[in-house]
Amino acid sequence: MSKAKLSLLLLYVTATVISVTTATFTIGVNYGTVANDLPPPSKVATFLKTQTTITKIKIFDTNPDILNAFANTNIAVTVTVSNGDIPNLTNLSSAQSWVNSNILPFYPQTKINYIAVGNEILATSDKALIAHLLPAMKSIHQALGLVNISDVAVSTPNSLGILSSSDPPSSGRFRLGYDKVVFAPILEFLKTIKSPFIVNPYPYFGYQPETLNYALFKPNDGVFDNATGMTYTNMFDAQMDAVYSAMKTIGYEDVELVVGETGWPSAGDPTQLDNNVDNALAYNGGLIKHLGLGKGTPLMPNKTFEVYIFSLFNENLKPSISEQSFGLFKPDFNPVYDVGVLRNEQQYHPVSIYVQNCASSLVIITKAMGPSPTASEQSPTASAPIPTALAPSPKTDGHDEDKKWCVPKSDASESKLQDNIDYVCSSGVDCDTIDKGGACYNPNTVRSHAAYAMNAYYQAVGRHDHDCDFNHTGVITYTDPSYDKCEYPFSGLKLAKSGATLCSLMFGGIWFMLLMVLV
Repeated sequence: MSKAKLSLLLLYVTATVISVTTATFTIGVNYGTVANDLPPPSKVATFLKTQTTITKIKIFDTNPDILNAFANTNIAVTVTVSNGDIPNLTNLSSAQSWVNSNILPFYPQTKINYIAVGNEILATSDKALIAHLLPAMKSIHQALGLVNISDVAVSTPNSLGILSSSDPPSSGRFRLGYDKVVFAPILEFLKTIKSPFIVNPYPYFGYQPETLNYALFKPNDGVFDNATGMTYTNMFDAQMDAVYSAMKTIGYEDVELVVGETGWPSAGDPTQLDNNVDNALAYNGGLIKHLGLGKGTPLMPNKTFEVYIFSLFNENLKPSISEQSFGLFKPDFNPVYDVGVLRNEQQYHPVSIYVQNCASSLVIITKAMGPSPTASEQSPTASAPIPTALAPSPKTDGHDEDKKWCVPKSDASESKLQDNIDYVCSSGVDCDTIDKGGACYNPNTVRSHAAYAMNAYYQAVGRHDHDCDFNHTGVITYTDPSYDKCEYPFSGLKLAKSGATLCSLMFGGIWFMLLMVLV
């Protein structure tokens, strides 16, 4: 095989690795419209497509203006059948009329991916409505098939009120009387048509003052499940595993789970002190970072969930301040807080970091085996500088914004810093550097180890200022804390063990391919 062909092979493998690895995690939002000050749908569609990394929306109706606006944007849209329409849609001819009016005029130009039949029907306790739910789902699915639409899935969203127990997660069970009569038939239908079970987990509605950090993805002592021997570091995982346990109990753990709604309000009534911007940012930002790690949950390891954050905009016509304040954005498109979904911000998700490092090495291999490319042909990844320790220098007004680190505040207690170490090292960040024999093991103090761990986490998950909060124990510095052989990264390093494993697997396969073509 010629060097040119070998180079092409390596570049193809690199591109394949990157596309497969980075396509596994996307964020969706609920696009509610209970407001009188929202921008027109056409501007919303343009904003999401050009200015954000949001790739999916969920609406609570079949608003034709929205469906038309999202045509040819490649943004997936979930539409909703109103609760009141469900009884009528048990009839196939009515379901056909509904599909003809609400799906066919927009499909496939608008990428409709789900039809949500009702919203949290089981929470209504309306027995007639509950009895009509599954027949309506079946009729709509059949109506789609009659017009040769096979890529629009039918499901129904559920609140966690469907569970009779959820703590600990292994005890998750559907409400007695609903488990086998209602949920088993629904899950059997979803399994048959390969549609997901949609749930709306809200740690906001489940936390107590003593579990606030647990709900917000902040450092905490964790919750131990005696039945499984597993420790939970956040309430989102616990709620998802409670649903999984309920499904497994009746034999349907293999049905896919989708998160239809989850979020935290940025404001509330005077008595709702935990409804604030900091907590909304901590929850939604923490959720995005957690999902980006691809770790899944204790009972669903390595699972990547499709998630729709509630919600896109603040909605000023809702009845309470808290209900009005779930939005990521204000009606003028300014963010309520920076959760990391804007395109003009470079994202530092660990998966991206792993791929960048593996891709860099692949390009080096290619260069070693083929002609050197010209400067204009250089891969941006290959030519990116490898971060190295810089001589400490005082912060000035002309500091380099790319070179900043996260370190403990001088008044942070050792117990809080130890909590930070435990949290970081259990979240997927590689802490081998501060283990015995590691380059940053000495000095062997909690403060020194916490400094490295906190910075490693900060660099890996986003490099926004809130990534260095650590329950008010961290601070951003522009002075390089590196010393001797202990180098503190300031961007772009492979920080997690799973990333090393990923690279090893990639290279194992690639070297095997090279061996075969060379022999």
